[in-house]
Amino acid sequence: MVREASGLAAYHAGEWAEALSELRASRRMGGDGHLPVMADAERALGRPERAIELSRSPEARDLEPEEAVELLIVVSGARRDLGEADAAVVGLQVPELDASRDEPWVPRLFYAYAEALQAAGRTDDAIRAFLEAAGTDVEGETDAEERAIMLGAGEGVVAAEAETGTAEAPADDSDTDDGDADDGDAADSDADDSDADDSDADADPAGPTA
Repeated sequence: MVREASGLAAYHAGEWAEALSELRASRRMGGDGHLPVMADAERALGRPERAIELSRSPEARDLEPEEAVELLIVVSGARRDLGEADAAVVGLQVPELDASRDEPWVPRLFYAYAEALQAAGRTDDAIRAFLEAAGTDVEGETDAEERAIMLGAGEGVVAAEAETGTAEAPADDSDTDDGDADDGDAADSDADDSDADDSDADADPAGPTA
């Protein structure tokens, strides 16, 4: 519990390498490794491949729905970091991407989907996804409305569609050929990383997640 708490505190302080070290230790001792947090820290350290590897670990299959969605969001961002824009889009085309659901993670999922669509050059679809995010974001946690306007949506359209939730969802690209998307479960090498690997992580320049 102590290592887990220390890891989460380090993560929120932007100390990515320390967060990874503490959460790996918690994981080895049978505690919660917080896979989405670990994956996001790997991405922040400029190692998107490791973030993707974590998503294939056995623990990833047993995550609660909210954590599973957060991990999907991180992995989509990692795909964008690698220049795999289409894979980033496909990875978020899941049943949970549904504006009629009232779970707190729905706006974040639509927001991440919109960012993936924008990176893939699908501006119109990205606008619609940002509008979906705005329409479901009752707490105002995102700047989805502003992002839609920046991409060319008129303010009147944004206000009307955010209020009614009538933005049309983009077409499903689940048939897109993504060789990595259907990879089998890989062993999670991070679970047994050596102290030398942790030291290497400490040397990496940390940066905020996109």
